[in-house]
Amino acid sequence: MVTRAHTDEAKSIAATEFEWDESGNTESHRYLLPTTFQWLVSKGARSVLDLGCGNGSVTAMLAAKGYAVQGCDASASGLTIARKAAPGVNFFQHDLANPLPAEHTGHYDAVVSLEVIEHLLLPRILLNSAWQALRPGGLFILSTPYHGYLKNLALALTNKFDDHWHPMRDFGHIKFFSQRTLHALLEECGFRVYKSRRVGRIPPFACSLLVAVEKK
Repeated sequence: MVTRAHTDEAKSIAATEFEWDESGNTESHRYLLPTTFQWLVSKGARSVLDLGCGNGSVTAMLAAKGYAVQGCDASASGLTIARKAAPGVNFFQHDLANPLPAEHTGHYDAVVSLEVIEHLLLPRILLNSAWQALRPGGLFILSTPYHGYLKNLALALTNKFDDHWHPMRDFGHIKFFSQRTLHALLEECGFRVYKSRRVGRIPPFACSLLVAVEKK
């Protein structure tokens, strides 16, 4: 586990992309990955697309577990690190604000997208890309920072909104979902929600919401 002073802790970043400067997992992976791997195993998935793979740390872990995995991201700095860390994995550069390239249509048993959707102005494009990439009945696992009444109230009372939302960081968080709104968006985009879990801390103050859905 690493702490990235630049990508995870800097309060103000002016950049032309989401910048990565270190390899390895982020703190959020500590509470996201156990359930993510459990859900992949329970579904029997073998081929996986890591949609918004960042520095490729999760993609590399999936490859090490025997999955046929590919990773994509818009960040050139992230992909440079990813390719060095996992030279046997195929990584391709792709702006998640655009539809997925046609050659990936119907190609995967599962798509994983962890802590990505909150960075996107047009989140439906990400969900439509995941839907297109999956085979019928395929599994889509995504996560986003959790927002609920008690947690939002605690953030307001402790004056932590700036720390939580990163308003001065280019390519920071711009979408904030409750469980209700994220489920509604997924169902609108053709998925059936069947597992949802709040992870990191106790549920009312959870760090993230992790959701598993199936392509209808």
